[in-house]
Amino acid sequence: MDEDFRKAALDYHRLPRPGKLSIEPTKRMATQRDLALAYSPGVAAACEAIAADPQAAYEMTARGNMVAVITNGTAVLGLGAIGALASKPVMEGKAVLFKKFAGIDSIDLEVEQRDPQKFIDAVAVLEPSFGAINLEDIKAPECFVIEEQLRARMNIPVFHDDQHGTAIIVASAVRNGLLVQGKELADAKIVTSGGGAAALACLNLLVEMGAKRENITVCDIKGVVYTGRTELMDPYKDRYARDTTERTLQDALPGADVFLGLSAPRVLKAEWLPLLAPKPLVLALANPEPEILPEAVRAVRPDAIVATGRSDYPNQVNNVLCFPFIFRGALDAGATTINEAMKVAAVEAIARLARIEASEVVAAAYGGHAPVFGPDYIIPKPFDPRLILEIAPAVARAAMDSGVATRPIEDFAAYREVLERFVYRSGDLMRPVVFAAKKQPRRIAYSEGEDERVLRAVQSVLDDELAEPVLIGRREVIESKVRAMGLRMDLTESVKVVDPSEDTALLAELTEVYRAKVARRGVPADSCERVVRTRPATAAALLLETGRVDAALVGGLGEWMRQWHQAYDVIGKRDDVKRVYALTSVILPAGTLFFVDTHLLVDPTAEQVAEMTLLAAEQVRAFGLAPKAALLSHSSFGASQAPSARKMREALRLIRAADPALEVDGEMHADAALVQAVRERQVTDSPLTEGANLLVFPNLDAANIAYSLVKATGDGLQLGPVLLGMRKPIHVLVPSVTARGIANLTALAVTQVAGPASGN
Repeated sequence: MDEDFRKAALDYHRLPRPGKLSIEPTKRMATQRDLALAYSPGVAAACEAIAADPQAAYEMTARGNMVAVITNGTAVLGLGAIGALASKPVMEGKAVLFKKFAGIDSIDLEVEQRDPQKFIDAVAVLEPSFGAINLEDIKAPECFVIEEQLRARMNIPVFHDDQHGTAIIVASAVRNGLLVQGKELADAKIVTSGGGAAALACLNLLVEMGAKRENITVCDIKGVVYTGRTELMDPYKDRYARDTTERTLQDALPGADVFLGLSAPRVLKAEWLPLLAPKPLVLALANPEPEILPEAVRAVRPDAIVATGRSDYPNQVNNVLCFPFIFRGALDAGATTINEAMKVAAVEAIARLARIEASEVVAAAYGGHAPVFGPDYIIPKPFDPRLILEIAPAVARAAMDSGVATRPIEDFAAYREVLERFVYRSGDLMRPVVFAAKKQPRRIAYSEGEDERVLRAVQSVLDDELAEPVLIGRREVIESKVRAMGLRMDLTESVKVVDPSEDTALLAELTEVYRAKVARRGVPADSCERVVRTRPATAAALLLETGRVDAALVGGLGEWMRQWHQAYDVIGKRDDVKRVYALTSVILPAGTLFFVDTHLLVDPTAEQVAEMTLLAAEQVRAFGLAPKAALLSHSSFGASQAPSARKMREALRLIRAADPALEVDGEMHADAALVQAVRERQVTDSPLTEGANLLVFPNLDAANIAYSLVKATGDGLQLGPVLLGMRKPIHVLVPSVTARGIANLTALAVTQVAGPASGN
C-alpha cells in the first residue's frame, strides 16, 4: 500500500477513539428498579432458570447471538505468524463484519498460544459464553487438528473461515463459471496451485458437490502432490495424491478446465495458458497480487472466465459473501455444528443469487451500471443486501434437514420477514401495508418508466405480486434497459408500456381530457397535446383520471414542486378537505417518526393544522400504528402568546373536538413531545402516553428542517412524502428516492385505492 493509504488506515483505527468495537446495553438502566432487575436481586431469577434448563440461556442472555472470533496469530492475512496481539485489528474487523452484515454480536479473542493442544483447551472451555466459534488466521496443518478436536469437544458450531468460507465462495464461483462455460463439475479437470488449508477445503467441498477426486491435481511449493511423495506432506494433503508422472504445475495444466490458485503471486505464467482446456475457469486468489493478473489472462485466453480476491476486478472471491449469513442461519436454528449439508446449501444459495438481476446497491457500486450474470459476474458482490435473505434460510433449513438444529424454524416466511430488517429498514413499517396490498393488486402508472430505479422497483413489485405496472416512456429504451439490467419482467404480459411517441390514439384521448380540465386555466388549446406528450407526470395523472390505472407514482426526476403541480392540475383534492398536505416518515433505529406538513403549505392556519393532523393520523393508522400526535412550537403549554403558539393551541382545540379519541397534545417543545419524563415535569394531565410519533409543525420551514436534520443525524431512512387529501391515489417521488422507496410507495398507493379491483 502507498504511504497515503497507510496513514489513512492508521488514522481510521486510531480516531476518534481507538479500535472498531464498543459494547452497548440492550436494556434500559434509568431507575433503581431497572438496576434491581438487571443485577441484584433480579438477576438471580435468570440464573436459576438457566440452571434448571440450559436452553433458557438462549432466552435470558445474549449467548444465542454471540460469536467469538478467535486466533493465535500464526497465519494473519499475508503477513504470516505475526502473533496474537498484532492480529487484533483483523479480528476486530471480522467482529464488525458480523454485526454490520448479519446483526450478530461478536467478540474478538486473541490467544497467545502456539501449542495446538493448549490452544484447543483454552478455546473449548469458552463454550458457555458463546453461541458459535469463528476460528481465524491459524496456520496449516495445525488448523485442521484444532478445528477437528474443537468440533468434537464443543456442542456449538466451530468454523474455520479461512478454510470453509473461502471454499464456499470458490465452490459458488466454480458452479456458476462452469454453467456459463457449458461444462459439468463431474467432468471438470481441476488443478490447484496451493496445498494449504483453504485450497484443501475448497477441494473437499467441490468433491462433496460432485467433482471427482481422480480429476484433481494439487500443486504446492514442492510441485505436484503425487503418490509416494514425502516432503511437506500431511494426511489432509495425502488424500489428493495421484499416481502420476507430472511433477510441476506446468506439467499438470494441459486440459485443465479449472485453475484454482491459493498460493503466491505470479506462479501462473501467461505462456502456459494455451495448455488449458477451451473455455477455462481461472481463479487466481492470492492477495494482494494474484497468481496471474486478469488482463494477462484475457490477452492470451479471451475465452476464459477469471476470478480474483481483489475488489478492483470482476468476480471477487470474498469470504464476507458468506460467513455472516452462515452463522446467522446456524444460530437461528440452534445448530450444534456447521456440517457439509449446510455449506453446500450456502454454495447453492450464493450461486442462485448471482443468476438473478443485481440489486440497486450493487448497481450503485458499478457506477449505476448493473452487472448481469455472465463471464464478469458469476458471484454476487459482497455488499449485495439480499445475501442474508438467501443464505441464512438455506443454511437453517439444511441444519434442520440434517438433524443438527436444536431450535427448528417453524415458519420460514416469518423468518424471512425477520431477516428483512437487515436488508430493508422500512420492512417493519411497511409489513401491514404490503400484506394489505397483496390481497388486491391494482394497476399502477409510473411516469418515469425509463428510470432504472423505477424498473428495479417494478421487478420487485412483480415478484411480490403487489400491482400491475404501467410504464410511461419510450418502448425501445425501456426494452433495452430491461435487457441490460438482466430484469425478468415481460413487457408484453406482466407490464404494460405507454409510449407517447407510438400510442397516438391513447394520447389523443388523454389530450382531450386534459384540454377540458385546463381550458379556463390559461393553457392554450394548441399546446395541450405537447404537454401530454412531453410531461410524463401529466400523462400518468391522466391515465389515473380516466380510470386506465388505479393509482400513479410520478416524479423522481427534476423539481418536486413542478411535478406536484402537474399531478394536482389533473387530479385535484378530495371534496371533503380544504387542502392537500405532505406527510414524510423517517425510520430510525428506535422507531418511526412522522412529520407533517413537510412539502406543501408554507404557513398553515389553525384550521389547516388541525386538518393535516387528522389526515396524518389516519395514514399512521394505515401503517398499523396508533398515532400519538404532538403539536410543536417554540412554546410549551401556554408559555407564549406569540401568533404561532396561539395557532397551535387553537388547532389542538379543533382536533380534540373532531376526534376526541386521538392521543394529541400541544403546543409543546420537541423534547417534551418525544420524552414522557420531560413532558410530565411541565404538565401532569397530558393524554399523550410515551413518546409522540406524529410531529405537527407550525410552518413548512420547521417541518422540512426538522425531518431533514433527524434523517441526516439519526441514520434515518425516509419514506414519502405521502400526499394527504388527493382525490385519487397519486404520489410525487423525491429525486433521492430509491428503488425500495418506490416499491414501498407502490404498496401504499395500492392500499389507498377504493372500491373493487379494476380489470385489465
